[in-house]
Amino acid sequence: MGNRFKTIASPTGTLTLIASEKGLRAVLWDYDPEKSGIECGVEAPNDPLLLETEKQLNEYFTKKRKTFELDLDFVGSDFQIQVWEAMLTIPFGETRTYGDIARQIGNPDSVRAVGGAANKNPIPIIAPCHRVVGANGKLVGFGGGLPNKALLLELEAPYRQTTLFD
Repeated sequence: MGNRFKTIASPTGTLTLIASEKGLRAVLWDYDPEKSGIECGVEAPNDPLLLETEKQLNEYFTKKRKTFELDLDFVGSDFQIQVWEAMLTIPFGETRTYGDIARQIGNPDSVRAVGGAANKNPIPIIAPCHRVVGANGKLVGFGGGLPNKALLLELEAPYRQTTLFD
């Protein structure tokens, strides 16, 4: 069947949702197949998985959803997939450092590589790389841009014990 896509509006800008036979493959800002390495396939605005993804993202943006229930199809190196799966364990409203993720995956010396993998996360928001911050708690690196990272964290801020914006 191949990949299918649709675009949606969001508070963070236009997002391109891409699905494969196995699950959601990407949520991308400013979709560029050469940059992302992900082919969008055919436009499918009524695809059930893409409609469900849109619904869940809209619920998240309107503070009606804290977790996503979607089949995901990560495509990357074994290390990248390990990092992206570790990000899925970060609870809504909490943050982790790149060092925390490196330790979680059993490779504490891979902090920079974790940052690189997080930056290449093809399914941001859902695999919440926006919840990964620098060792000093500051916002660093985000494929969707730091303003969007800040917006996503502020969306979750009422649920956090501390804030990164003091």
